[in-house]
Amino acid sequence: MKKHYAVYGLGAALVDTEITLSDADLIAMNVDKGVMTLVDEARQAELIAALDHHLVASKRASGGSAANTTIAASYFGCKSFYSCKVANDENGAFYLADLKAAGVAIPEHITPPAGITGKCLVMITPDAERTMNTFLGISAELSVNELDLAALKESDFVYIEGYLVTSPTGRKAAIQLREHAQQHGTRVALSLSDPAMVQFFRDGLLEMIGNKVDLIFCNRDEVLGFTQSDNFEQACELLKQFADKFAITCGADGAVVFDGEQLHQVSAPKVQAIDTNGAGDMFAGAFLYAVHRGVDFVRAAEFANSAAATVVTQYGPRLQAQQYRDLRSQFFADEASM
Repeated sequence: MKKHYAVYGLGAALVDTEITLSDADLIAMNVDKGVMTLVDEARQAELIAALDHHLVASKRASGGSAANTTIAASYFGCKSFYSCKVANDENGAFYLADLKAAGVAIPEHITPPAGITGKCLVMITPDAERTMNTFLGISAELSVNELDLAALKESDFVYIEGYLVTSPTGRKAAIQLREHAQQHGTRVALSLSDPAMVQFFRDGLLEMIGNKVDLIFCNRDEVLGFTQSDNFEQACELLKQFADKFAITCGADGAVVFDGEQLHQVSAPKVQAIDTNGAGDMFAGAFLYAVHRGVDFVRAAEFANSAAATVVTQYGPRLQAQQYRDLRSQFFADEASM
């Protein structure tokens, strides 16, 4: 029986600020490059103040890894739902309005409480690498209270971001969502999210995964760290213990996907990247859209690689509305009927 939603996402709600800077700037500010670091509001404000002349003229958008993926899936044509936690402040109101504008449904039973909505400072170096310093704000309190189990039952996939492992209540919500999904025949996809999550919170990620999930998304560094291997081929073999299928992004080298039977290397279009922020999120959103349509993993990865290759050529984790339509029509001849 066809379900109402294609994707139900669960993750942080963060309003992004993008900044371009040099490697020397990162070193001077004692910021670890290429990973997501949790900071308090004072530290984040200090960094923003020090770098205000670096601000990128990009449109403010609702961020957070799973949100980026869910929004991408929605723009491509999936009916999507998202659970998160925002505060009753200006950023919170903006965030929820932005989700709705992207066609993403949210739990209607939740009234945002007093507090501060989460914010993420995204720093882009000349090599296009993204480094994130995140003040979670009220998003750190995401819990089972933000889940909508009725929407879950009507979803084909749940998509859980690994970043939730840093919050005890968020991790519990992820585990409960995964358990309910498995009880109701909803497929479970999970992203390992970041090398730092794998390095410092591996045990928590194992709790979130449970015995096994249907699909894991990760990149090359994350799969090596998670499987505790220094050999990529061995890591791919070990990952099969944790997921029936998986997709590993490999930057300019494309992706390696396992469809449950066979491993496939899928190349990516060659582009000049200026900002890798959101590339993995875009890949996952496009991949979920394609799999939901019923295409095989190789075709899904080709589509996802193309979407990710497009987003890294511009600033920000989103595409313009027309870009989503153009990508879809290039790959799916019947897209007008979707």
